[in-house]
Amino acid sequence: MKKLAIIGCGGIGSYHLSHFVKYDDIELAGFCDLILERAEKFVEIAKSGKAYTDFTKMYDEVKPDMVFICIPPNCHGYVEFETIRRGIPFFVEKPVALDMKLAGEIAKRIEEKGLITAVGFQCRYDNINDAARDYIAKYPIVTVAASRVGGIPEVPWWRIKAQSGGQLVEQTVHQMDILRYFLGEPDTVYSVATRGFVTDEKCPGYCTDDLSTTLITFKSGVTATMMTGCYSENGASWDSKMTFGSISSRMDYVLCSNVRFYGLKEDDKAAAVAGTISGDGTQRKNENETGINVPTSIDFGYICDRTFVDAVLTGDGSKIRSPYADAMKTVAFCLACNESMETGMPVKL
Repeated sequence: MKKLAIIGCGGIGSYHLSHFVKYDDIELAGFCDLILERAEKFVEIAKSGKAYTDFTKMYDEVKPDMVFICIPPNCHGYVEFETIRRGIPFFVEKPVALDMKLAGEIAKRIEEKGLITAVGFQCRYDNINDAARDYIAKYPIVTVAASRVGGIPEVPWWRIKAQSGGQLVEQTVHQMDILRYFLGEPDTVYSVATRGFVTDEKCPGYCTDDLSTTLITFKSGVTATMMTGCYSENGASWDSKMTFGSISSRMDYVLCSNVRFYGLKEDDKAAAVAGTISGDGTQRKNENETGINVPTSIDFGYICDRTFVDAVLTGDGSKIRSPYADAMKTVAFCLACNESMETGMPVKL
């Protein structure tokens, strides 16, 4: 039976472990964390394996056939290089790095070694994407308006942009990845950011942007805006929503929840207004809009993990939707936005 190990026994590691305990075709063999008690807790949950604080010792003793790397964004590098050197297929959490030179070197070594890899862009496995991609193939997108507004994660490193990359890189990266998945590669980004709404008094150690707005142009000609914020408290948050507009219809996509299509049925179409081509959207009768709704109906996070495990078991990585080489492009997309925030200038990818 193939052996699986986890490096990083925090919140995201727990998420993956909740899937692994349902598998009966792998051995949960090793768990590593700088805090031994957290690794020991994983051993207790898994009812197997051994706890470590040194991942190289775990590799020496356990000899895993696959590893899940669940470490903070600023900790990437040595763990991946050593894993690649030993020829161990790995799944790594996003963002894969905060430095594209580092990510590029990791990708180069992966290719040289021919390793199977995957990155934690689990939203790509949601069933609503099939309906969304079918829609986009039939109704070419003109523009997108997207947003993500939430609060501040509890982990201390997230509050420091130099360690987390900020919200756009560490959280909104999921929406940015879906934009790439649907629309292809971005061409240029221009981002502005604001601070001051979240104070150090309210959130000690806070040193990142409260919110940002990004204008994106894609190589296809599509334009998009992305507004993202981590300032909200309690009920001030809202859905991670993206509205995709075509000439004759639109699609409202809510990450990890549902997708709804408007304008595909006669009673969802805008009323005709004199002087326009086929109707003014401001005249839309919202009370009559019902749309065609497709909800999330699968555990796409489980499927994401299972797809990687199956790839290692079979030696076939073709069903992995986000291998390292592709995921690196999404991180480059987000880091370009950070660069634009810092320079005040558009950045071409």
